[in-house]
Amino acid sequence: MRQRRATALSALFAAVVGSFAAVHYDRLGLTLAHYDARAHLVVSRRIIDSLYPGWQQVGGVWLPLPHLLNALPVQIDWLYRTGYSAVAISVASTALAAWAIASVIHRATGSTAGALAATALLVLNPNVLYLQSTPMTEPLLFGTTFLAVALVAGWTSAPAETHAAGWALVAAALTRFEAWPVVVALVGLAFAVLVRNGLAADEAFRRVRGLALWPLWAVIGFLVNSKIAVGSWFVSTGFFIPDNPARGHLWSAWIQVWDGLTRLSGPVVPWLAVAGAVGIVVAGCVRLEGRSYLPHGGRYLLPVLALAACAVLPWAAYYQGHPARVRYDVPLVAAAAALIGAGLALLPRRVDALAAAAIVTIAVWQAPPLDRQAPVIVEAQRLAAEDAGRTAVTAYLIAHWDGQPIMMSMGSLAQYMHDLSAAGFNVRDFLHEGTGELWKYAMRTPRPFVEWIAIQEKADRDEIFRQTQLDPRFLAGYKRVSSGGGVSLYRRCTADCRLAIGD
Repeated sequence: MRQRRATALSALFAAVVGSFAAVHYDRLGLTLAHYDARAHLVVSRRIIDSLYPGWQQVGGVWLPLPHLLNALPVQIDWLYRTGYSAVAISVASTALAAWAIASVIHRATGSTAGALAATALLVLNPNVLYLQSTPMTEPLLFGTTFLAVALVAGWTSAPAETHAAGWALVAAALTRFEAWPVVVALVGLAFAVLVRNGLAADEAFRRVRGLALWPLWAVIGFLVNSKIAVGSWFVSTGFFIPDNPARGHLWSAWIQVWDGLTRLSGPVVPWLAVAGAVGIVVAGCVRLEGRSYLPHGGRYLLPVLALAACAVLPWAAYYQGHPARVRYDVPLVAAAAALIGAGLALLPRRVDALAAAAIVTIAVWQAPPLDRQAPVIVEAQRLAAEDAGRTAVTAYLIAHWDGQPIMMSMGSLAQYMHDLSAAGFNVRDFLHEGTGELWKYAMRTPRPFVEWIAIQEKADRDEIFRQTQLDPRFLAGYKRVSSGGGVSLYRRCTADCRLAIGD
């Protein structure tokens, strides 16, 4: 009964605070400030609203679950333009994460203070609060990975039934790439718990192997879909310029990850998370069942350690030269909240509540909720000037568009496609990478296929811009008619038009 109250209170607290924050940021006009927030809406919408609708529109750059969940709601123009359906998914996902981590902590230790502290540290961080108020996919990552941790931890007590834990692992593996190392670590830790429970290693391996097949088949399915949809098993290049000074330096890349976590949560929380992780390892290796304040033994907290594996993706990205983005560390903020809550739950009951209150107070003081200058909010607005500068291009299209498809790279201008929805444009009005063979033919010679071409001429992800650099005659027969915000709009000339490239 106490566990149910603690988990229900955690979920309710997350839902109420999250809903308030979503309304707050919407009033400030920040719901769709990040370009990826709008791009995710476009990918969801294009599954049905497209020149070539269908499963292939899920694509292969992002994992499919967030877009599949939102595919039907965003066919309603109001929900597509506002992003409210995706925001609802984000708020619900964060509440699910709060419920899940409170559940696993309370079930393993009986500590209400640890469960509530983990929830508070997760929900009150301003960067988490902001992302869960947008259509971004990190909140769904929190919900699916935390749920997977809770269900896998429960599965280690009764490993005969794998369906619930298996589906949770599938959902995590199809949400964001940060979940892939988390899933691998979680399966490994589940094996450690089974052995710690006294199961023979070969039997433990057999049972864990059955659990691991669930996410494995999900990943294989994604890779096959990627090969069919975009022609590559896994898209790992072409969307960033490798200009990070940490490129090729593991330690420098790790320092960037650590610094990002410190910026997001303050200098104390990361070290408390390390202490929590150490406590979990010790509790998982030493028999503590005899302690009156730890009735079920610390080994059932071992799966929580898997959440820290989300650091692998930004670490590897920075090592490969990807520009540092503070948003990539937000999953580590969530992992730190879980590790600290679990570590607090290992303390004697006479001190855990006091320690939890002190830690939450410090965390809120160092990273105040709803802080307008929170790093992720500032980063989300870094392209605001470019967005505003495109009004001239939009005005020209409104005045002159003749209903013919507009060739535009979704890799660089998906957010602008969404902006144009306010002027009545649908995704099916654009020729983009998801239109299959027609896109390939147009990329060779666009004149027979499209009247309009929009190019972000300074973007490293714009395929059309790269093609103009490779083929100086690509825009022959087109004339630049408008530009602004880094975007140039070209229109096909009449038969007697002679174009000097660059006019």
